[in-house]
Amino acid sequence: MRRISMTVILFGFFFGCAGVNVRPTLREDIRIPPGNTEGNQFTGIRYPFTVSVPPHWMVTTRFPDFMETLGYNRPLSTDSEQTEVYAFNPESKTNIQFDLTPAGPYATFSQEKIQSLAAAGTESLKAELEEEHGKNVVHLEVGPTEPASLKGVPYAARKYVSYTLGGVRREQGWIYGFAEPFQIFILYMILEKEGSSDREEINRIIDSFRFLAPSGVNRP
Repeated sequence: MRRISMTVILFGFFFGCAGVNVRPTLREDIRIPPGNTEGNQFTGIRYPFTVSVPPHWMVTTRFPDFMETLGYNRPLSTDSEQTEVYAFNPESKTNIQFDLTPAGPYATFSQEKIQSLAAAGTESLKAELEEEHGKNVVHLEVGPTEPASLKGVPYAARKYVSYTLGGVRREQGWIYGFAEPFQIFILYMILEKEGSSDREEINRIIDSFRFLAPSGVNRP
């Protein structure tokens, strides 16, 4: 389900370009380790951010095997871009992942653009589910596109859809943000279970995210 972020990047390329260089060309260097985990906090090395999870959650920089059964594509070691960190509740398999990538040299951002790009991910997810399960099998309830608050991030928007698959109710959501010079993707899936506090915990994880602006970078 990486198509959501790829769709956003593609639309951003076509509709968010200034026509002139607004930043140097940056490339993701996957030789740099993603980061370190101490206790329940992850601190990025490849990209400057921190995030904390509840004590009973697991944090890993490796793709969790069970996520393939939920429809996520296993990344290849040869991929030029890699997700920095995954976190999940080992009991319910509710999960969240954080992926940062350099913005293109011509890309410009505003809150309005960010919200439009976040909304574009809905059709990508719908197409992916239809490809995997067939048309008119999965019925999506689409939530609103709303501004999101991420520490250190001037522009961010949140979108989600709800649907039932295999008898399990799911909420699948994403946050797209920009903090110079990086695009930020947060993807999550809540597998609903009676009495579960996963939704509240996902929100607390998102609230804990903090982007640490690199020295010498001016924020919009």
